Amino acid sequence: MILLSTKKPPAHFHPHQSEYVQVLQGRMGVEINGCERILGPQDGQIEIEPWTIHRLFPPPPSERREGDNGEAEDTARFLLSGSETPELFRLDTVFFQNWYGYQDEVVKSGARMDLIQVMCMFDAGGSYLAAPWWIPFGRNLSRAFGIVVGRWLGAMLGYQPFYKKWTTDWDVACEKMATSYFQKKFAWRTKFE
Repeated sequence: MILLSTKKPPAHFHPHQSEYVQVLQGRMGVEINGCERILGPQDGQIEIEPWTIHRLFPPPPSERREGDNGEAEDTARFLLSGSETPELFRLDTVFFQNWYGYQDEVVKSGARMDLIQVMCMFDAGGSYLAAPWWIPFGRNLSRAFGIVVGRWLGAMLGYQPFYKKWTTDWDVACEKMATSYFQKKFAWRTKFE
């Protein structure tokens, strides 16, 4: 948590789904269209509507509540979900498992996030990195760029949107990857990695 609090994840948006966030324990930062606020259990569930630029992040230590031991609470437990959509690439369990599995691995190893890997995973979750506000048609360009780099170029370079080590329902992940001409090569269903 301390490592994460010094860096914020990339701002992004989801064109086809609302995202729902509910903090169950601790505190979490959320930035929505450039406005930051700290969420806690008392805030209940919040909805982030489609096309809204946002990011979730651990709050700085000064914004954390004290735990039972009198020290700042380093653990936040929260629920994330996406609204229903017929889109195949969407916020769902497979996406969340892989995205947070990847983040966890990067933080624990002290590595840097790979931009193409991020774009590949985000595209598979119906999520796209936000372009700067001053770029005309920024969201549409971001989405197109996310598909071209994340799905097409990423797959040609060997980047997968989902990995068996983080996925509890590998069959669903394979079904999703098999629909993409570029990603279907990753949709193997054997029990061995």
